Amino acid sequence: MEQKGVQLDRETISCSICLDLLKDPVTIPCGHSYCMNCIKGFWDEGDEKEMYSCPQCRQSFRPRPVLVKNTMLADLVEELKKTGLQAAPADHCYAGAEDVACDFCTGRKLKAIKSCLQCLASFCEKHLQFHYESAPYKKHKLVEPSKKLQENVCSRHDEVMKIFCRTDQQLICYLCSVEEHKGHDTVSAAAERAERQRELEGSRQTIQQRIQDREKDVKLLQQQAEAIDRSADKAVEDSEKIFTELIRLLEKRSSDVKQQVRSQQKSEVSRVKELQEELEQEITELKRKDAELKKLSHTEDHNQFLHNYPSLSPLSQSTSSIHIRPLSCFEDVTAAVSEVRDKLQDVLREEWTNVSLTGTEVYVLLPQPEPKTRAGFLKYSREITLDPNTANTLLLLSEGNRKATLMRQQQSYSSHPDRFTNRRQVLSRESLTGRCYWEVERRGGLYVAVTYKNISRAGRSDECRFGRNAKSWALNCNNTKYTFWSNNVETPVSGPKSSRVGVYLDHSAGILSFYSVSETMTLLHRVQTTFTQPLYAGLWVYGDSAELFKLT
Repeated sequence: MEQKGVQLDRETISCSICLDLLKDPVTIPCGHSYCMNCIKGFWDEGDEKEMYSCPQCRQSFRPRPVLVKNTMLADLVEELKKTGLQAAPADHCYAGAEDVACDFCTGRKLKAIKSCLQCLASFCEKHLQFHYESAPYKKHKLVEPSKKLQENVCSRHDEVMKIFCRTDQQLICYLCSVEEHKGHDTVSAAAERAERQRELEGSRQTIQQRIQDREKDVKLLQQQAEAIDRSADKAVEDSEKIFTELIRLLEKRSSDVKQQVRSQQKSEVSRVKELQEELEQEITELKRKDAELKKLSHTEDHNQFLHNYPSLSPLSQSTSSIHIRPLSCFEDVTAAVSEVRDKLQDVLREEWTNVSLTGTEVYVLLPQPEPKTRAGFLKYSREITLDPNTANTLLLLSEGNRKATLMRQQQSYSSHPDRFTNRRQVLSRESLTGRCYWEVERRGGLYVAVTYKNISRAGRSDECRFGRNAKSWALNCNNTKYTFWSNNVETPVSGPKSSRVGVYLDHSAGILSFYSVSETMTLLHRVQTTFTQPLYAGLWVYGDSAELFKLT
């Protein structure tokens, strides 16, 4: 409390002009005190005056008061100086470049704490006091310090603008309202503020509601991300178990094959060795017999030769000739294992796309924006080839299965359940999910399509035709017009004619767009739907040919 008392005394003997301790203090008729030089300078500013006012309370005097030193204040100031106290405020109280300065401080200005919309001036704490003490000033509108007070003054009439012209949507002063804005729809600035305040509150409610909605969406996405993590972890764990079982099965089958081969090898080798031993015994017997015959053949006594010849033992029955098979005893086993490998590879190749992609399709609440330039689309380009097993027999595939040409004679394709039997159509080998872009170059009429894999293939019904059922979407392109087909509904499409069509697919967002591609890209038609399965690119050729353009 004692410290606050000193503070009050210090403020009392400070000059409100220089904000320092009073020097040669004088008291003017209204009772406020100033440094003699400060009040002289204040009254001397500008042209010759007839009225002289107090800088604080604005009370006017006429004639100019005679200034006499207030000795009591002078003694009090000297006493305070001896205590070492300073009346100057701290540096942080002074106005900097970014602050609103008090309009009534002289010398180094203090920060303003309020601005007055009636006075069109800003005040520090000391100079604001008369707004609280003087009855007329108590009715003034005080606001937070502002550097834009002069924007409230009419540049034409130098009057405060308190009227809003709704006709011209601008603030005006009362003189403007009777001159150039005469007859306009005008209201007080306060009334217009109240109206717009209601609109503002409505906008804030809308924004706050949207914030709440977006916060809920963020929470849902967070929950979905957590669910994806859990699902992915479980999928990895389960797939590891399944693949481990599959590997164990393959290892067991490998072991079985190895055991069977080794067992058969042992049996065959044993049989061969037995036969080998028999042959070796026969060779020994034959050599012995040959030796006897050789000895007999060298007998010179004819009688002895004839006497011994009948006693020779006859030759035993010779074993049949041995036919050695080529060394390919186990090639059938290798061929059988190779066939199993090929079948397994085919299964993995055909089904792996569904295994790897179907489970990763996650619905995103906020889809990514569609690219705006061809360069942007090319970031999502896909290398697509045509599946010979789906091609109608009147279509000849070439250029690495990227081009389909309509032929007069049927091609010698093998029978396959995926083949279109009566429609001159063909599907891509690759399934399409995620974000994809591809282009088709045509010569003559063509349906550029996307379809589910389970579209019908046999017959001439609409269930087989691109765009004529719920499983496919197709843009019909020829040299005269475009039309779009989906679920057997035809939609006219306008756009520049081009031999090349670009197709953009955002599978998870359900967006399918067709573009005319030349020097620029022009949107022809966009579909917004929900895709429930992986899609395949399709071509229905009724002109000369169509080719999936190589973009990379």
